[in-house]
Amino acid sequence: MGPDEKAWRRYWSWRSRWAKIVMTYSLLSAIAVAMLLPLLWLISTAFKSQDENIFEFPPQFIPASPTFNNFITVWQQNPFGQYFVNSIIVAVLTVGLNLLFCSLAAYPLARLRFRGQRFLFALIVATILIPFQIVMIPLYVLAVQLGLRNSYLGLILPFIASAFGIFLMRQAFLGVPKELEEAARVDGCSELGIWWNVMISSTRPALVTLAIFVFIGSWSDFLWPLILLDRPEYYTLPLGVAKLAGSFSLDWRLIAAGSVISVLPVLLFFVVMQQYVVPTESGSGLKG
Repeated sequence: MGPDEKAWRRYWSWRSRWAKIVMTYSLLSAIAVAMLLPLLWLISTAFKSQDENIFEFPPQFIPASPTFNNFITVWQQNPFGQYFVNSIIVAVLTVGLNLLFCSLAAYPLARLRFRGQRFLFALIVATILIPFQIVMIPLYVLAVQLGLRNSYLGLILPFIASAFGIFLMRQAFLGVPKELEEAARVDGCSELGIWWNVMISSTRPALVTLAIFVFIGSWSDFLWPLILLDRPEYYTLPLGVAKLAGSFSLDWRLIAAGSVISVLPVLLFFVVMQQYVVPTESGSGLKG
């Protein structure tokens, strides 16, 4: 093979590699734009005045005369402050209880050995396949019998642990070096002490990831609060936004403003927490 032919091969290999990179990033950019367009339209609609047409085509994403009147109207004519507080209470408590119970359940499944361990873990994971719509009626009947209708406890109790959370924390615990656990036992740590001092401190990225998923799921949950609540003072933000459709006779500007208010805490929580989703050097203390 001559030098010219080798040069041509390198050139075509380089060109093919760059062509694949350009095509990949172009496809990903197109998908990102397609996913962002509805959010951009929502934000744009929330800031548009009554004189602007929100259904024109092609859509005008930059309002001609931006206004905060839609947000003011939504906040003043509806108890959105109470809805916001209700959502905060439910989401924060749900996240905290999930972190506690999922990690406690995952520890023996990952680090202890007992009869039926694998079967129990498989049974827990299998519950992921069961849609919530199948169990919501028995859950509602149980909540009514326990007197949990129109209460924070009724909104939180069915979701204090999840099969996904147990699976995620078990996999994280399996990645903790065995030497750290043995060193803690030599120092006289109990199983609960090992769980707290070794496992929890070594799997913070997994805990943060679980917190993000649980917070988003709890904050945006609509079906269970709709079934359980009939008193507006316990409504969460998704129910409050749905109520806008009747309160303002489908004024999409006001509904968009309420939706933006509902979405902002989720985005803020994700931005704040994502910086903690980084690998931890749990085995760094073993080097020497």
